[in-house]
Amino acid sequence: MASAVMAFLHHLFAFTLVACVVYEFIAFRKGLTIEETRRIQRVDLFYGISAGLLLIVGLLRVFFFEKGAAFYSQSLFFWVKMGTFLIVGLLSIDPTIRYIRWNKVISENKTPEVSDAEFKRTRFILWLEMIGFVVIMLSAAFMARGIGLN
Repeated sequence: MASAVMAFLHHLFAFTLVACVVYEFIAFRKGLTIEETRRIQRVDLFYGISAGLLLIVGLLRVFFFEKGAAFYSQSLFFWVKMGTFLIVGLLSIDPTIRYIRWNKVISENKTPEVSDAEFKRTRFILWLEMIGFVVIMLSAAFMARGIGLN
């Protein structure tokens, strides 16, 4: 039962994480209203919380609820999955900093200006994050089936 609950939580946080990035990708644009800006900030906060909880639950599954650390440490796709998760996490820092910087403008009851360069950079990073999630899902499927074991 505990293993099933942990699997459920792992999937819940993973799907929440993906939904947040897809939302940010769709919602981020030039000419945002204050309400839209705040919504992106809230979704990005959920993204960060989900990522942290996903990592915690995933590590608990590795060490206590699934096949064990010895199994996973021998899996090429476990390391691809973890490395990609780290890269996606590092990529997410740039948009998050951008969204936090909006607070000063929002506090003055103004909408943030999004330059062409900022728009292109953020959209590109969000695309890379979504591609990273595809790599993570493929790696998870291979890993769970023992493909790529040393």
